[in-house]
Amino acid sequence: MIDDLKGKRILVTGSSTGIGAAVAKAYAERGAAVAVHYNQSKEPAQALLAEIKAAGGTAILIGGDVSKSKEAARIVDEAAAGLGGLDVLVNNAGALVKRVPLDDIDDEIYDRVLDLNVRSVVVASQVAARHMRKAGRGSIINTSSVAARNGGGPGALLYAGAKAFVLNATRNLAKDLAGANIRVNGVSPGVISTPFHERYSTPEILEGMRKTIPMAVIGTPEDCVGAYLFFASDKLSGYVTGQVLEVNGGQFMA
Repeated sequence: MIDDLKGKRILVTGSSTGIGAAVAKAYAERGAAVAVHYNQSKEPAQALLAEIKAAGGTAILIGGDVSKSKEAARIVDEAAAGLGGLDVLVNNAGALVKRVPLDDIDDEIYDRVLDLNVRSVVVASQVAARHMRKAGRGSIINTSSVAARNGGGPGALLYAGAKAFVLNATRNLAKDLAGANIRVNGVSPGVISTPFHERYSTPEILEGMRKTIPMAVIGTPEDCVGAYLFFASDKLSGYVTGQVLEVNGGQFMA
């Protein structure tokens, strides 16, 4: 049992649904105080907040668009203020936005994808590190994707490239922040059954992806939770930084 998360102050961006929601709930179940963040999905976020509190957990709710620098900074500062500090940041917010073939990529879709998946990680990490330096330690956990390794599915050029940035930024940040006693690691989910694929993948695309998975099943958000718990725990991963853990049923093996 992971027993050192009690009292940890954790912000999970993009935690209204999917992997983020499962991770926020799991942290709260282990005694952490959690900031649940949403942008458009306010009702699911409110429902998660109520569920955490009903179970005796501690949580606050923060809304905002992490793709905008000022908003991303505000969200992190608001989480730290509301929780009394910040021990763990999970940069989970991200999306494919839409599948776009090469010929249809324009500045608008380029900016939307890169701002959401790259800018948000840079700004949130920058601001979180300031709070963690004050505390003398911290952990940043970035959500990458198997798309960073295999190029992603059809029309996912920008998303796959953005997630490859997140993967390598994790390594750079780990080096940069090690002197401040801040660990930086990442989780790289494979094909996971979330609203992400409900929006962006047809049943045919999903079936094609499933056939590339040695375990022959599509994962669930709960399948990803253990990796995030591991990286948040100093007891379990206190000497681990700059690592990206693949959670994909064997679809990609590093």
